[in-house]
Amino acid sequence: MKKFEDKISKLALFFILYTLGFIIFFKTLPYTVPFVLAALFALILRKPTKYLIKSFKLKDSLASIITTLLFFSILIITITILIGSLSSQIVNLTKNIQEYLSKNPGDLVTKFTEIQDYFYNLDIDPVIISSIQNATSGSISKIVNISVSVGSSVVTFVLSVASYIPYMLMIIIFTLLTTYFFTKKFATSDSRDLMSSLPLENNSFFVIFAKVRHKLITYGISYMLLILMSFIITLIGFTIFRVKYALILSMLCALLDLLPVLGMPMIYIPLIIYNLLIGNHLVAIGLLIWYVIVFITRQIIEPKVMSTSLGLNPVAVLAAIFIGLKANGVSGMFFCMFMVVFYAIFKEEGIL
Repeated sequence: MKKFEDKISKLALFFILYTLGFIIFFKTLPYTVPFVLAALFALILRKPTKYLIKSFKLKDSLASIITTLLFFSILIITITILIGSLSSQIVNLTKNIQEYLSKNPGDLVTKFTEIQDYFYNLDIDPVIISSIQNATSGSISKIVNISVSVGSSVVTFVLSVASYIPYMLMIIIFTLLTTYFFTKKFATSDSRDLMSSLPLENNSFFVIFAKVRHKLITYGISYMLLILMSFIITLIGFTIFRVKYALILSMLCALLDLLPVLGMPMIYIPLIIYNLLIGNHLVAIGLLIWYVIVFITRQIIEPKVMSTSLGLNPVAVLAAIFIGLKANGVSGMFFCMFMVVFYAIFKEEGIL
């Protein structure tokens, strides 16, 4: 009985401390973001900087400057190109949708009339047909409103970003400088030297820190690979079926894929409906089949990749994702995933 009470006490303490740590970290993130980003970037640049020091006999300060400036140059150029391309393509896409809906109302009415006649011929209950008509008309107005709001939202977002340019420049400068100092420190020290500066440094703490870092890095890489896989498969499908804006739509699918189950249908379903309305039934059926392929592939591979990278039971990974999303969306998913990771590590170390 006492062992059971001790175990419950430890679990309760773990949950409270983890929750407090999670909340404090994300609540203070607006104030600490340059230093958090700098630490992550420095970890990425550690090995390239060490390589320059050893291979070309450069001073640690010069090697750190080279890797930091090169990394930030590539990062800023890539982000600038992506934001410009995304903004331009989204505006053009929403503009074309609005033009099509305004110039072809007759075709749309004809298509929906044909659909209504089809349901009438099936001798379905009139109440059900009336519900379908109301839902259809509501969907059309929603599509128009969404297409208008998306276009205006992009313009508003660009303007709001422009107003934050001074703040963003300050973050970039602080992150750049801090990354340089962190990279210089990380490149000239091994992991234990870095941990020795912490007041809590001991063997157990070092092992836990190393395991958490390893699992989180492998988790991040694994999830990025899954998103890249979804992007490539989607791009191949859109290219085969000659979907306009294939690249930008595939990128949007990859970004929306961060929202499991609900994300990618936000792109696929409107495309399928659009092709049905304009008479491209073969393309619509092909896109539907292709989405099913992407969905099934993702559902089969994701639990295996996540469980392999985190060293966890696939059921625990799925439960963490589902419960987190249901509780509080994406932030809830990360909360549950990290909690499962920390719990597994503490259990391995005999702390829980």
